[in-house]
Amino acid sequence: MERNLVNLCIEAATESAAAVDKWRRQRRTLERMPFQLGEALLHRLARRRILFPSLLEVFKYSVAEIDLRGESRVDAEWMAYLGAFQYLSSLFLADCHKINDSALWCITGMISLKEVDLSRCSKITDGGVKHLLSIPALEKLSISETGVTADGVALLAALTNLLVLDLGGLPVTDSALGSLQVLTKLEHLDLWGSEVSNKGVTHLKLLPKLRFLSLAWTSVTELPNLSSLACLDMSNCTVTSLFEGNGRKAQLEKLVMHGATISDPYEVFQYVETNTLCFLDISNSSLDSFYFLSSMEAMSHLNLGDSSLVDNSVEHISYIGANLQYLDLCNTRISSKGIGALAGLVPNLETILLAGTLVDDTVILYLSMMPALKFINLSRTNVKGGLLHQEGNVPDEVPSLFVLKNLSHLEKLDLEEIQIKDIALGPLASLGRLSYLSLRTDSLTDASLDLASCVSELIHFSVRDALLTNAGIDSFVPPPKLEVLDLRGCWLLTKDCLLYFCQKHPQIKVRHELVTTLDKGNTCCLSPPRHIMSSKPKRKQKKLLMRIIESDEIFLDQRLKYSRDELLSMQFSSAAISTSNPPGNFIRHFKH
Repeated sequence: MERNLVNLCIEAATESAAAVDKWRRQRRTLERMPFQLGEALLHRLARRRILFPSLLEVFKYSVAEIDLRGESRVDAEWMAYLGAFQYLSSLFLADCHKINDSALWCITGMISLKEVDLSRCSKITDGGVKHLLSIPALEKLSISETGVTADGVALLAALTNLLVLDLGGLPVTDSALGSLQVLTKLEHLDLWGSEVSNKGVTHLKLLPKLRFLSLAWTSVTELPNLSSLACLDMSNCTVTSLFEGNGRKAQLEKLVMHGATISDPYEVFQYVETNTLCFLDISNSSLDSFYFLSSMEAMSHLNLGDSSLVDNSVEHISYIGANLQYLDLCNTRISSKGIGALAGLVPNLETILLAGTLVDDTVILYLSMMPALKFINLSRTNVKGGLLHQEGNVPDEVPSLFVLKNLSHLEKLDLEEIQIKDIALGPLASLGRLSYLSLRTDSLTDASLDLASCVSELIHFSVRDALLTNAGIDSFVPPPKLEVLDLRGCWLLTKDCLLYFCQKHPQIKVRHELVTTLDKGNTCCLSPPRHIMSSKPKRKQKKLLMRIIESDEIFLDQRLKYSRDELLSMQFSSAAISTSNPPGNFIRHFKH
């Protein structure tokens, strides 16, 4: 109750510029606001684009963290007001392209400031770094993709309290990196895209607390022993060996080598303690052999997407299935047979991504034997929702999606760009926790909306490129928790119909090409289209579900008789549209 009251107050205070003007004069009251409330109010003002420089002054005693990332208006005038903040500890200015070196002068000497993010502020150069050197307490600094040179990087050696340093995309040389070896408190160092070589990374041995290191897109091929390192990113590198092999093996927990060229997996992993490695990303790498996976028993997150993985290689994954929670096999050559090798061996698997693979409807039988699954992606596969033959107590053929009822934890399902029909979707209504459903195909009609009405926990529903009509949208009964309805590519829908739906259901965010280009200020004065005003009352969800289960009729979409151009010519004719697919005609059919 208290939180709802606070949200209502913030909503009222940020409703318009006029509302802001009423309370901004009460400075003594505002100065006493707790940080959490002040920051929430400031963030809401910025998001609604009614925050301006002089308004910042009223927050100078009640805000410790300011996030203005991506605000193109922020310039030296804004910085002048921010420099007066008494308790400012974190300042996020990433992608604020008007920020330059002179603007940073305003925050020099701020004793409370501990974190600054200037990522992709291209006007920041070595001169701006000199201003930052006067902030003694600075612990986290990001200047990735700015105009800072190697000389400017070397100046950072004066910031001896740094714990996190992001230099991604900067021309950091071996010499400049050597200057930073005095930063002995450093725990996180990002050097992606730099000019560092094998010789330069030897300086990292003098950083005893380094836990995270990114060398992606560099020429580094091997590393010295870094005993404290837990996370390593060498994406898009040519990797010959990790670590030297002197002393104990590296206790890595997370290793990312996306797009890397790996000639010999044995050489790469021989000095890595595989029993501690729980996160491995070797997607899009050059590997064609995966035998080394068998020893990685602690693995919980495995990404092999866009690799040369085939069915015969799945055996190595099955050996480490006990702790596996996330498995990405997208765009590999694996089929349903390969997934069958994992059935019953991955009891804790929560996410499996199979988009772009060779799997068909048979894979759903194997997925139903993975009891912890929460997210399944079967987009761009051969799954069609056809009939499967189940052995044992259920000998009859059933729609393949029907067997998903065994997955009591399933929350998210992606079925985009597969040739699935309305009738195959009926079983999804029985998934009690399904909150995210994504469909994208021109073979679906208004009946897919009937399905969504019956999925009580649905929060995000995407049905893109479908043959939806105005009449179908009008008769759609959104589930009570629905927040997002993605209708992009549904070209039969008209502007008036979409706007009227938005008026009826303001809590639902509708995504469609027509909605995004409309003047939202005019939506409140629109009246419903004629066919909507004469439509039948909404049907109850219980009746919809009974209609799915009990009837033997199947609706044939009459629009199949027309070409796309012919349908386009009819899309603004409410009579033509409403008779092409009457809301009450379609009834799904499947056997139990």
